[in-house]
Amino acid sequence: MQNFDYQTPTRLVFGENAIEKLPAALAALGKRVLLTYGGGSIKKSGLYDHVKKLLKDFEITELSGIQPNPRYNPSVLDGVRLCKEHKIEVILSVGGGSVLDCSKAIAAGACYEGDPWDLISYKVKTKAALPIVDILTLAATGSEYDSGGVISRTETNDKVGYMDPLLFPVCSILDPRYTFTVPPKQTAAGCADAMNHILEQYFCEDATLMNDGFCEAGLKSLMVNTRACLANPEDYRARAEMMFACTLACNGILSLGNSESGWPMHGIEHALSGYYDITHGEGLAIITPRWMRHILSDRTLPRFVKYGVNVFGIDPALPEKEIADKAIDATYAFFESIGIPMHLREVGIDDSRIGEMAHHIAVNEGLENAYVPLSEKDIRDILVASL
Repeated sequence: MQNFDYQTPTRLVFGENAIEKLPAALAALGKRVLLTYGGGSIKKSGLYDHVKKLLKDFEITELSGIQPNPRYNPSVLDGVRLCKEHKIEVILSVGGGSVLDCSKAIAAGACYEGDPWDLISYKVKTKAALPIVDILTLAATGSEYDSGGVISRTETNDKVGYMDPLLFPVCSILDPRYTFTVPPKQTAAGCADAMNHILEQYFCEDATLMNDGFCEAGLKSLMVNTRACLANPEDYRARAEMMFACTLACNGILSLGNSESGWPMHGIEHALSGYYDITHGEGLAIITPRWMRHILSDRTLPRFVKYGVNVFGIDPALPEKEIADKAIDATYAFFESIGIPMHLREVGIDDSRIGEMAHHIAVNEGLENAYVPLSEKDIRDILVASL
């Protein structure tokens, strides 16, 4: 079991009408608020009007139009500019993980006088950030309970994970009812994203029985409840448990004491959505079974056997290799069953830039240090198998 130093400062306010605690949560942080959000969904749902009514005594500046795979330019840069111009004291993120990821980068950039990319790229250490409160409308990324986010810089095809302890939200407001209107595509992609967060922590060299149990239960919960959400989008219990599972999946609590895995599937997928702007969860679902198949060996076999038996209920009396193969097949079949396209060509990615992406990943993602080290050739082979 590995050493760890862990702290989660984020307050979670979960359940129906959790939003009523918003004014008090913000008032403790400041009166000048940057309200960040994406498209028009929060206006169509009435959430925007409710937020504005609750915050009638605050000074509100708005940044809208934040996209999935949030952009450094214009969204982060525009947000930093608005914070400085209006002397913003606190950021309120209303939306999914992309809005919150963008808000985290804005929060740090607002307290820095240079190019915010210096912070995102770790050229300069983050020394201060504005406080963040969020209202979550999509269960997926877990950004509401972690210290990082992912920012895309389209002109260089970079999609960078940016983490710092100063980026934990102060308070996350989680009302499952706000996810009732999430379309099936995003519900399924959110499930795939959260499942992959868990798998990245589960497949490692040194794990504990405690963490394995957490991870296996989380995976089963996500599969059961995602199916229920797709069957009945207003199933409160299913939406609530899915939201809770997504919140815990990326917080790090599932892997305390485990060895690092290197998060290889995310490292590969970041290039896919960095180059082609595809839906992150769909890219992960496509990559996951191919990565699994590629790394299956005598060394990793016991891990796949445990995964197959404890997550999918595969008969432990079967030969170990058969259990592992069935587990990988079951992973693929689940993603396919919830409507996710399972080939890169289905999401608009052909073989024309496979070599370029493999090189980009090999140079930038550090996957030579992953649970199973991946060379540029390994990465290329996984991408080709995913076509």
